[in-house]
Amino acid sequence: MIKRIGIVGAGAIGSVVGGMLTKGGRDVTLIDQWPDHVAAMRKHGLRLSGTCGDHTIKVKALNIHEAQSIREPFDAVFISVKSYDTEWATQLGVQYLGPGGVVVDFQNGINDERVAAVAGRERTLGCVITIGAGMYEPGHAMRTDTNAVGFKIGELDGKESARARELAQIMNAVAPSKTTTNLWGERWSKLAVNCMANPIAGLSGLGSAEVRTDPNARRIAIKVAAEVIRVGRALGHEIEPIFGIPAQRFVEGADGKNLEELETDMAAGAGSLAGGKPSFLQDVLKGRRTEVEFLNGYVSEQGRKAGIPTPFCDAVVKVVKSFPVGTLKPDPKNLTPLIAMLR
Repeated sequence: MIKRIGIVGAGAIGSVVGGMLTKGGRDVTLIDQWPDHVAAMRKHGLRLSGTCGDHTIKVKALNIHEAQSIREPFDAVFISVKSYDTEWATQLGVQYLGPGGVVVDFQNGINDERVAAVAGRERTLGCVITIGAGMYEPGHAMRTDTNAVGFKIGELDGKESARARELAQIMNAVAPSKTTTNLWGERWSKLAVNCMANPIAGLSGLGSAEVRTDPNARRIAIKVAAEVIRVGRALGHEIEPIFGIPAQRFVEGADGKNLEELETDMAAGAGSLAGGKPSFLQDVLKGRRTEVEFLNGYVSEQGRKAGIPTPFCDAVVKVVKSFPVGTLKPDPKNLTPLIAMLR
């Protein structure tokens, strides 16, 4: 039974989840590497706003160096850090995991096997996150989406399990959640979303909704999505719908088939994302390292192994990497090399 929960990484998503679970009566400890954020939560409580409602919640928050003060083990540890921090965060979390406890890969990207390599495959669950959130000041996170399903939880081997069902029930306190027997298909569907929206937003400054409504950004996104789908399928995965749209339509749209209908459907779903900024854009605005090598870069790497060309993902990585960390300034002009590839 999952009673005590530790969340390693109290960014926007980790804070919304930790705050809402705490509000729902769960025993949650937030562990983060931003001292100002931890200090603000301790002094004023964690403020949540946006589509989750307005709340100020008294939470348990620790700096990373204070984790050694944890006395009672966790039944579940959520790994909610950037992809490049996966291994050390998992190693930190498992030190405080009780017997029979579970580590939950709570990240963007395809990191489940990396988590499992540290925690043990038998102790690892995957959770695909479909809510959106932002954090622009310490102690305050906001939810930005109105999605019908917030979390999809599954075993790495695709089997049904009691612990996945229990976790889904727990996560209902944050957003409607469900279990899946196709974790990898859900992961690749979310990877397509991240590869489409995140770098385009980070380069251009466009928000989540605008990536779907700006004509050039949208067509780049469709080309990227088609590459992700082709690579995922080559690896044997059945890709779940993207934005509620069957994956095959993106493949066909990238080839010019029924493209206008696809664009119309993409734009129609953008209303639920108004005001949202992908995490990639948030990182760029804060001068932080991006996750591009774990998103589009991962697709390019897997594409090379599978013999699937990924010219748009390759180009996205090249453009993003042309800016040293902290120097990228969002500007629509940054999309020029990608737009040129559409001609």
